[in-house]
Amino acid sequence: RGDYIGAIEHLTALTDHAPDFSQGWYERSRAFFAAEKFGPAVADLERALFLNPSDYNAIYGLGVVLEHFNDAKAAYQAYTRAQAIHPHHEEVTKALERLKPAIAGKEL
Repeated sequence: RGDYIGAIEHLTALTDHAPDFSQGWYERSRAFFAAEKFGPAVADLERALFLNPSDYNAIYGLGVVLEHFNDAKAAYQAYTRAQAIHPHHEEVTKALERLKPAIAGKEL
């Protein structure tokens, strides 16, 4: 509903109560990102991926954050990793197509 601060508070309670629950860290990262608190968003994605290295949503979310910061190469790597888990996800396919020209060499 747009109450990102309230969401962050509730999700902080969740991560405090269940620190090994990777989904809680991922969800809080989404709230931080929506509130434009990018440092905490990345930190929570890192924690989610530490707890569950195959967390598709966290990998995809990392790609979104990296793309937001115009780090095409790192975003492409994250999206490639996400695609390995979920090869038919339309948003990942679009992101890879969108970023490929930025990371590929240009012909003379």
